[in-house]
Amino acid sequence: MLRVDQDAVPRSLIGGHATVSGGLAKAGLRYLERSEAEAVQVYVSNPRGWALAAGDPRQDEAFATGCADRGVAAYVHASLLVNLGSPTPATVERSVATLEHALTRAAAIGARGVVFHAGSAVDAEHADKAADQVRETLLPLLDKAAAAGWPKLLVEPSAGGGRSLAARVEDLSPYLDAVDRHPWLGTCFDTCHAWAAGHDLATPGGMTATLDALVSAVGPDRLWLVHANDSKDALGSTRDRHESIGKGTIGAAAFGELLAHPAAAGVPVVVETPNDDGVGHPADIALLRSLAPRP
Repeated sequence: MLRVDQDAVPRSLIGGHATVSGGLAKAGLRYLERSEAEAVQVYVSNPRGWALAAGDPRQDEAFATGCADRGVAAYVHASLLVNLGSPTPATVERSVATLEHALTRAAAIGARGVVFHAGSAVDAEHADKAADQVRETLLPLLDKAAAAGWPKLLVEPSAGGGRSLAARVEDLSPYLDAVDRHPWLGTCFDTCHAWAAGHDLATPGGMTATLDALVSAVGPDRLWLVHANDSKDALGSTRDRHESIGKGTIGAAAFGELLAHPAAAGVPVVVETPNDDGVGHPADIALLRSLAPRP
């Protein structure tokens, strides 16, 4: 692993996923104040549906201004239904429309990027066609986003299971190759997903080895966001159930390794952990900051 001078390493902005029911600016900025988040992720449409919300320009402007004034890095997470590898044409068509909507909304609120799941081929007969389908659907959207100056797209590997197009970090290499490693496509690393997909992050050195493998797969400059989540389940479970940092099966020490890794230097980190009564995220954000290397 590359060793670097910690004094020269940029600090990661640490924050969380905000629920913005009741108004993007009203709820989102309140979340920032309560959690002291330096990075924030939001949904701009129903995460489990295809309906696409237009947004309120006044809320958008207030949210963008509030984030900019606080130096907060904002991201959008696209609907969880997005699947560019699906064998169902209607799903693919809706996925492309949803991603384009998320990109335009992200631009309106000053977000840096849009996270989407790598998707699945679903059935064995479609598995050989899925990569070509990703190319046919994603490459034109990446070109359009780059030409328009929209935020970038970040592909997030899944927790495994089924016929995932990317679950282990090594799977990201052929995924990026499918779109000629387009400069508008980066990656989002989710610790719970990686653990569920079989990366042993809990053993000392395991997080470091996994991030080394990620860099080998995607290059040194393609990790653009981290989802820091502990897990309720065992290694390799393929189950995506998040737990508070240090209270799950991954453990707090692994997150210290993550924050010390050169690939994560300066990369924003958001938690998607339980936030019961609004106290979970502030505690997790504070814990991650305490685990980060000191300059």
